[in-house]
Amino acid sequence: MDNTDTMIHCGGGETSQRQEDDSKSGMRSAEAILRLLPVILCIAALVLMLKDSETNELASLSYSNLGAFKYLVHANGICAGYSLIAAIIAALHRPITMSQAWTFFFFDQVLTYLILGAGAVATQVLYLADKGDKTITWSSACVSFGGFCHKATASVAITFIAVLCYALISIISSYQLFTKYDAPLSTNL
Repeated sequence: MDNTDTMIHCGGGETSQRQEDDSKSGMRSAEAILRLLPVILCIAALVLMLKDSETNELASLSYSNLGAFKYLVHANGICAGYSLIAAIIAALHRPITMSQAWTFFFFDQVLTYLILGAGAVATQVLYLADKGDKTITWSSACVSFGGFCHKATASVAITFIAVLCYALISIISSYQLFTKYDAPLSTNL
């Protein structure tokens, strides 16, 4: 048995430090994978919406005719790009500085709300396209453009799965940031 083995087995301090480093490494790997998942989801939703167009004897309809769907495409593109960059940074095996923790926290929050807002607006447009609005005699567009509505619905559903991933990522970045601060001192009055 050499000196290192003796220190590890007798002292125990280095073993617990190594286990802590391994758990941090495992958490960083899980975070990197979780940050990569929205890249795939956002690109899938983006491509599906970009290819969504339909023409019939009455008219032609494309995602670019509706501002909410253009917003959804742009939001998915921005989120996919950010998630890819953040996944690469998260995969690096070095400690997160305070400024990195604040940056992740800020952008995770902003992009979570960006993609949530885009999904909500697109859902409202889909609802109106499916149900119409009888008070202003706006009939359902999905009757005439069923394929368009199905692809748009699939794109919005994928976007909401990405929203769930961003919510989890936001929780992780919040935890990573706020565990860097000491607990407030209690005062006995």
